[in-house]
Amino acid sequence: MPQHDRTRRKKALRWTAWGALGLVLAGAGGTAYAWQHLNGNIKGTDVDAVLGEDRPGAQHDGAMNILLLGSDSRAGTNGEYGRGVAGARADTAMVLHVDKTHKKASVVSIPRDTMVERPRCATEGGSTTPAAHEAMFNSSYEAGGPACTVKTVEKMSGIRMDHYLEVDFKGFQKLVDELGGVDITTRKAIDDPSSGLDLSAGHHTLKGKQALQLVRTRHGVADGSDLGRIQLQQAFIKALIHRANTVDPLSHPAKAYDLADTATKTISADSGLASTDKLLGLGKDLKGISPEHTDMVTLPVTFDAQDSGRVLPLDKESRKVWSALRHDRPIPESATKGSVADRTDSPVSANS
Repeated sequence: MPQHDRTRRKKALRWTAWGALGLVLAGAGGTAYAWQHLNGNIKGTDVDAVLGEDRPGAQHDGAMNILLLGSDSRAGTNGEYGRGVAGARADTAMVLHVDKTHKKASVVSIPRDTMVERPRCATEGGSTTPAAHEAMFNSSYEAGGPACTVKTVEKMSGIRMDHYLEVDFKGFQKLVDELGGVDITTRKAIDDPSSGLDLSAGHHTLKGKQALQLVRTRHGVADGSDLGRIQLQQAFIKALIHRANTVDPLSHPAKAYDLADTATKTISADSGLASTDKLLGLGKDLKGISPEHTDMVTLPVTFDAQDSGRVLPLDKESRKVWSALRHDRPIPESATKGSVADRTDSPVSANS
């Protein structure tokens, strides 16, 4: 890959570090006074109570690990985005590691089609879902909600997740509409009957429905695997942040409040993060980390020889990734060499 392509791609990946959190904080800006009235919108789950003591030990050096989720709930209104599929899926998953100085961060995207050892999980109804050998990663959400996804990531990585933050599809669409859409450029036409997205090559302003179709598209790009969708999501998040930064909460307080109201209705979090004060505090922490000090990778994987639509973690390389986070060190470049996730470029870019 030419050097300028690698540089462009790395820059786009860095922007994605704030992806899920960007959806939460978009447009909130200086509206802290309004957020104080919006605590009731935020849904919280006591992950610690559900998971108990069978977890990796917490880091006590100031470093922090957060699981960012984009959930594909198939219930109610969201059902139109996944007809015929019951339950919910963790459609997007990223582990955000903030280093002990809170000046640097690393982000690891986990492809939804990764085959993993899913642990036994408790359900909200009080029953238990048995462990599964070679289960798709995104099935963990259906098996036991966000707590099961947290447990699955902890089993994969050996790292305790201090928090989780989740964005749902319905709120995502409304938030984009309230922002007035986001601007992207497609380098080639995209046509995916599965997601409903049909875009010509060129510049586009995507409103909520098309934006949602874009981040769910996979069959119309690259090799049709989830790796191509991750590229689209990364480019879209950059565009979303560009748009959110144009909102001046002091000049347009009503619009800023509406955005904050939608954002807080869009998310769920663990009980330790499910308040406006905690979210704003986290946002301030992350705003102190520049893109230049953010490293983002996709979990090193290879295609499953038994099913080309699935991927398997590269054991040696994945251990390097998780070890770096566990020891609060940068992810070495050697960890992603040989991964099929490193072989594709996004067909979409954000308009600056």
